[in-house]
Amino acid sequence: MTTAASIHHYAILGPTASGKSRLAVDVARRLGGRVVNGDPFQAFQGIPIGTGQPDDSERGGVPHLGYGVLPLSESVNPSRFGFQVREWLSVDSVLVTGSGLYLRGIWDQLSELPDVSEDLVKRVRGWATVLSSPGLHRYLCAVDPVRGSQLHPNDQSRIQRALALHLATRRRPSALVEGIQHGVPAGWKALIVLPSRERLRARVAQRVRSMIAAGWAQEVGDVVAAGHEADLRRLRPLGYEAWLEAGDPKVIEAHIIQSTQAYAKRQTTFFRNQWPDIPVWDPDSESVETAFARLGF
Repeated sequence: MTTAASIHHYAILGPTASGKSRLAVDVARRLGGRVVNGDPFQAFQGIPIGTGQPDDSERGGVPHLGYGVLPLSESVNPSRFGFQVREWLSVDSVLVTGSGLYLRGIWDQLSELPDVSEDLVKRVRGWATVLSSPGLHRYLCAVDPVRGSQLHPNDQSRIQRALALHLATRRRPSALVEGIQHGVPAGWKALIVLPSRERLRARVAQRVRSMIAAGWAQEVGDVVAAGHEADLRRLRPLGYEAWLEAGDPKVIEAHIIQSTQAYAKRQTTFFRNQWPDIPVWDPDSESVETAFARLGF
């Protein structure tokens, strides 16, 4: 039987714009602990606005680790990043992440992912210019129906990553997680923050507009001016490519909102399907005390 004394870490999970970072602060304050970032893009320097890294006011005086600490030139994968996050954890840490794949890396629920050479990455990107993202998705479904079914045809970065892994290993990308322990690891308690579908769509739209108002376009310009455009294009954090291609700001805004809403939907599906036993909390209709109760406080 799991007791309160046996819980050392808490995980606040959920799609983008769900309100998980705010809840993580509330939980850390209650514990007298700290918030640890589990999102790989929020770990990078120079892109705090577009990746949603919490600012000082959002941190509320609670210590935060793992935000804006990696150079844009660095490459990460779920296993390597998971090892780094585990180094940041301590007793009463509150992990917060929206990435189910990287959560598996943090919880050590992945087989060791191989490094993929830049040549293979470039080869797959070359295919994308000819076949388009839906064309690559059909190819992925042919070599790995399981992974193909998990990805939207327009999820370009993950489709390309999966195909590059396939080329590097000659194995199905989904096979890399087969036979690995699932569920919430011992010593952890988790909660999925999940507004209703319509509220989540509204939250995403509001968040994107707030990022734009905070200077997202200028942030991209500063990164490019500092010589890191190639790093942005390689990393492909959500929304940044739209700014790199330029164009009408209103069109860019609408595109980012739509693509982020689709991404949030996929995040929701992944968390609910992969960890069905983790309790869910709706920030728009339930109290923070209810969230605490579901975490066992």
